[in-house]
Amino acid sequence: MLNKTRIAVLVSGGGTNLQALIDAEGRGGLPHGSIALVVSNKAGAYALERAKNAGIPGVFIPGGPDFESQLERTLAEYGVEMIVLAGFLRILSAGFIESFKGRIINVHPSLIPSFCGMGFYGLKVHEAALKRGVKVTGATVHIVTAEADAGPILLQKAVEICADDTPETLQRRVMEQAEWILLPKAAEMIAEKIYLGKEQ
Repeated sequence: MLNKTRIAVLVSGGGTNLQALIDAEGRGGLPHGSIALVVSNKAGAYALERAKNAGIPGVFIPGGPDFESQLERTLAEYGVEMIVLAGFLRILSAGFIESFKGRIINVHPSLIPSFCGMGFYGLKVHEAALKRGVKVTGATVHIVTAEADAGPILLQKAVEICADDTPETLQRRVMEQAEWILLPKAAEMIAEKIYLGKEQ
């Protein structure tokens, strides 16, 4: 059997979506993929602790002007073949995205095309949904392209909004009912595609 597709997970915060991926791999939910590296642009991100606890190499790369060149070297060093953005709060350049064309995925906490694009991240997405008064929100996993949240959609799942929701309670429910389910499935979809491509 060929080596599994080597995945890097890019994170900026606590890493709950990273944990969902780690847990999925642990129970056999990533048969064609293996989390080979976790990268954070925030020094104290708890996601790096999650990586350490799982025995996965974790690297902090400062978010300065040479961030991408350092990232490229690190990804090459670990033989990374695909990237998962899991709460990664930095926009990657068009040139970098092109070098991993079709092999970078992102999870976004809304049903794209609603509440997405520049400026919509984290709690801001849920605040906007509640302010607009929508009754259903959810999460989307998509291929990353140069335009924010505009790449091809891989998976979506709807989540109902409750009358007493706050941005925080809604964020938690969207993660539990959608993000943590969709992200491992989408990661496996792309990992399998890359894996099968190696067989050609």
